Amino acid sequence: MTTQPVPGLAGAHRSEPLVRFIDVQKTFDGETVVVRSLNLEIQRGEFLTLLGPSGSGKTTTLMMLAGFEAPTHGEITLAGRPIKGVPPHKRNIGLVFQNYALFPHMTVGENVAFPLAVRRLERGEVTRRVHRVLEMVQLGDYVNRHPAQLSGGQQQRVALARALVFEPQLVLMDEPLGALDKQLREQMQIEIKHLHSALGVTVVYVTHDQSEALTMSDRIAVFHDGVIQQVDTPAGLYEEPANAFVAQFIGENNRFVGRVLGFEGDECRVALDDGSIVRARPVNIRPGDARASLSLRPERVQLNPEPETCANTFRALVRELIYLGDHTRVRVSVAGNDDFILKVPNSRRSGRLQAGEAVQVGWSCEDCRALDVLQPTQPGRRGPV
Repeated sequence: MTTQPVPGLAGAHRSEPLVRFIDVQKTFDGETVVVRSLNLEIQRGEFLTLLGPSGSGKTTTLMMLAGFEAPTHGEITLAGRPIKGVPPHKRNIGLVFQNYALFPHMTVGENVAFPLAVRRLERGEVTRRVHRVLEMVQLGDYVNRHPAQLSGGQQQRVALARALVFEPQLVLMDEPLGALDKQLREQMQIEIKHLHSALGVTVVYVTHDQSEALTMSDRIAVFHDGVIQQVDTPAGLYEEPANAFVAQFIGENNRFVGRVLGFEGDECRVALDDGSIVRARPVNIRPGDARASLSLRPERVQLNPEPETCANTFRALVRELIYLGDHTRVRVSVAGNDDFILKVPNSRRSGRLQAGEAVQVGWSCEDCRALDVLQPTQPGRRGPV
């Protein structure tokens, strides 16, 4: 491959973005807006995932970039040039889909060589590139086999090799691992990430699987109702969700809703429906907001903590325990929430917990985020793009 590995995104972010979406909007019927006011930059060499539930606009965004759909409004640029009217096969973009789209009558080598044949490359160059890319995806010995003779994971590798063989500036992947079983899917996630790191090619990846997105991405754009709610690193999304939708969609999350009582420096006080008072860190609420959604990760909750270590401490009743090897998932009733989860590292103490037992749970103010309870797509109240 001619594309050089990118040493780090910090350097990549100083260069001209490879892709820009500028005020892009898409509607199919003139009434329902599938993608609205999309402004997004994709850096050269990064692995960006478009993540969201079905119907959120992520696949439509990918299809507009690929050239299979046209924006209703706005502009998309690739390498600094508008691509309106440029057909898909002239955009120098590799495509990988969930159904592989391999030609069953062709061998592995012929499938991978197809994009090069279309471009009329010299036969020796075709052979060299096909051999190199098949070795890269660990299928060098399968060149003469047909797709029906391969496993699902091997077929996906062939599809990936075909997308890379003509050295595209950009590779688009739409739910490429959705048809694989869990173990193979997790293996392919790591393999694709390693390939990306080795080649430095820019990847835009679509999935609805948040764990897949967290595993593979440099950055993730979270979609909901046609709007990007937040673009950030995996750690940034998990640790610093910008609104209630992102907090609920990314990872497991405990949620309370209550009335904002007031602000004290960098903290706020929120009264829950059962009368409990929680101290939290305000994120996108401000004085005057009547309600707040409180977000708290299960692993940040302490079981029977020392009182001085937690700003928030409450009595709780153990409802259920699920042993998960390195930790026990404990469901308790606390502050009017019967589905409150904490993750307790397995030890002699956690092993003695029993359903029906009364315990204390606590968490710091810093770990509890106070977020806007309004719908995240309302103007001016969504996460940064």
